[in-house]
Order: sequence, then C-alpha cells, then structure tokens
Amino acid sequence: MIGKASGAARSQETTHAHVSDTTLEGGLAPRDVAQSCSILRVLGRLLHSEDARLFFLRRSAIRINGCCLTMLVSIACTRADHPPADSATTSSDAAARPAPADTDDFGAPLPTDARFATRVVSLNPAATEVVFAIGADSLLVGRSRWDEFPAEAARVPALGDGIRPNVEAVLAARPTLVLLYATADNRAAAMTLENAGVRTIAMRVDHIEDFHRLVRHIGVALGAEARARTVSDTVHATLERVRLLTEAARRASAPTRVVWPVWESPVLVIGAGSYMDELLTIAGATNVFHDMSAPSPPVSIEEIARRAPEYVVTSSARAGELASNAAWRSITAVREKRFIIDSVALTGRPSVVLGMAAVHLARQLHPQLASELR
Repeated sequence: MIGKASGAARSQETTHAHVSDTTLEGGLAPRDVAQSCSILRVLGRLLHSEDARLFFLRRSAIRINGCCLTMLVSIACTRADHPPADSATTSSDAAARPAPADTDDFGAPLPTDARFATRVVSLNPAATEVVFAIGADSLLVGRSRWDEFPAEAARVPALGDGIRPNVEAVLAARPTLVLLYATADNRAAAMTLENAGVRTIAMRVDHIEDFHRLVRHIGVALGAEARARTVSDTVHATLERVRLLTEAARRASAPTRVVWPVWESPVLVIGAGSYMDELLTIAGATNVFHDMSAPSPPVSIEEIARRAPEYVVTSSARAGELASNAAWRSITAVREKRFIIDSVALTGRPSVVLGMAAVHLARQLHPQLASELR
C-alpha cells in the first residue's frame, strides 16, 4: 500500500526548507577522512566513464579532506585530454538519443500500470527523491549509497553504487522493479536484471523537462499518477513564477553574466547541456558558456577571464579559496569577490527541489525581488 503523499507533493517550496541550511558538497560531503577516501575509490573506478563523471558533476563539485585531494586530482586529470563531448558523440550515444514515448532511455518498454511495484530498488538519486515525494517510499527495498535526499532515505537499505551496481546485491533484495540512471555503464546491469525477470526503468535527467518525464513515468509505475502530477505541476509552477518575476528585471537591464565552475583540475564549467544552465536562465542570469552544448565543458581560466562574467557561482567555502588563488584572481569577479553562493543541497541534483533552487539563485541575482521570491 502506498503511503500518504509527502509534503513535497503539496508544497515544494516549504517541504525541504531545512536543506538550505545544510552544508553539503554535491550530496557526498565526507564526514571524515576514511569516508572521503572510500568515496574517491568509487570515483576512481567510475570517472573513466563520460556518463559516470557527468553524473557526479551534475551533483556539483565534491569537497574532500586533505589526504584524498591528490587522488582526486589524478583521477580527474586522467580525462583532461578527453573533454566531455556533446551527446551526439559520446560513447553512450544510444542512451542519449531520445527514446520513443513508450520506452525508457535504454529502449525497454515502460510499465503502463503498477503491477511491477511490489518491491522497488532505486539506484538513481533523483528517482529516489521522486519516490518519496509521491508518497510511495513504502515500496522501496533498496537504494544506492549515493541517495541521501530526503533524510528519510537513510532508512532504506543501501545496496552499493548507482553506476555499475552490484547486481547480486540488488537481486538479493528480491526486487520486482529497479530504477536506474541511463548511462552506458548501466546497460549490462539492466540486461542482467531483465534476464532475471526484474523489470527496469532507466532514465537520464539532463534537463528540467527530463525531470518531469521521470516523475510522470515513476508515477505510472508505482500507481501514484495523481500524486506525481501534483509534484510535477508544483515544481513547474514554482519555476514559472520565478521566471515571470525575473523577466521584468531582465527587460529593465541586461541579464547578469555568470560562470558556474564545478571542477578545478581540469577546469569544468556548466554548459548548455545541463539543467543548471536552465536554472540560471530562469533565475534571470546569462551563462557565459551557454554557447557550449556539453553539460560540463572543459575550459581554461584564461577563457573565463576573457568572457568577463560579472559573478561566479560557487559554494561559500570555495568562494574564499578562489579569492585567494592567484590564477583565479585573474578573473575580475573573483578578484572583486563577486560571488553567487550556491546551495548544492538545492542545485546539486535535478529533483523535486528544482523550484527552490531557482528561488535561491534568483534571490541573490535580484535582491530587489527578495520579498516576492518566497
């Protein structure tokens, strides 16, 4: 039996209000050195994959304790000579192409009812949060170790990684449905699960519209279509309210030009292929790297300086570090400490807090609208 719909389905702006005070870096903030190294061992296995790396980068940069910094730098640099490609040229091209409306992103038929919803494992953090938002969390028997939102997800057994998952551990939970992130690295797992008689839904969430599609199909698969529509409509309404409020400000003056760095070695910034670029537009800003179609293209600090952003989007911790870094101080906005403070607990994943993420950004970009942006 599906439980009562969560507060997110009723009021997306207020349900997760506590997370704006949470200090997180990409949802993977290490609590101690041992945990940091454990996370980075996972990264070491995964970051050679384009989709895997972008999956982590969509959740923003990861803060690490000292002992693991060198390891992460070496991991990231192994791909420095292979910049992220557009979806048309990545190794996961088949996963990136639009799928027919009645199939998931791997081409598997999508459920048309809740017959497979008896025991659900979600290995996709955005999907896990949707399951809770629509009040279907009682169906969950497993999640990935990366699924940290909402806090109640901690009650669900963690079954390992969300990319290249431990299929034996997943099958041991006796699932009838598994929700996967649609990266090429998960194709083998999807096939193995399907051969074992387990239904799968594999979806990518690169853009805001992908989030709405994810919500819609999870709602059908878990027998909570009405609640899913409520969640989707509420997020959409919040985003549209922010968009309308910032449009007047944009007409009065040119949009604020910003850059959103998410990785440092190599330097990666948000490009047009990410929902984070869409959030900037909705919040009334212009991404100076909107002309680059990849989600997180590699650039040089010199190129950032040449494009002269008025503000740099980053975390409060990183703002101070950038401002004291000689290379980054070549960027006027950094030198003058003009930062938009990111709350990665809101912006770090394309989930039910997308509306709150837009509000958070817009309040800083347009402080004169603060009283209306609630």
